[in-house]
Amino acid sequence: QVQLVESGGGLVQPGGSLRLSCAASGSIFSIKAMGWYRQVPGKQRELVAAITRLGSTNYAGSVKGRFTISRDDAKNTVYLQMNNLKPEDTAVYYCNAEQWTHRVYWGQGTQVTVSS
Repeated sequence: QVQLVESGGGLVQPGGSLRLSCAASGSIFSIKAMGWYRQVPGKQRELVAAITRLGSTNYAGSVKGRFTISRDDAKNTVYLQMNNLKPEDTAVYYCNAEQWTHRVYWGQGTQVTVSS
């Protein structure tokens, strides 16, 4: 079992920055990759960024150059640094962890609102 707790969402003006955090606990050794997804009402949840245990990263095209995913293994935490935020980045952001067995866990979600 893996537990994920997100923090760091909020309201920010266009062009601003936020950093999301996702703290993992439980069977940490079983995690193959972690990532951030986002979802707006009426749309499917979409991948924002992911990072593997080996450090490989993957980004959605819409956030490349603006968002950075990173991790602190000592704290079992994954971060999403979001810069130059746009109104279209407004969504509920979910942390995700995938085990080597392909079982997937989700955090509770954190709201990010980009508005003037």
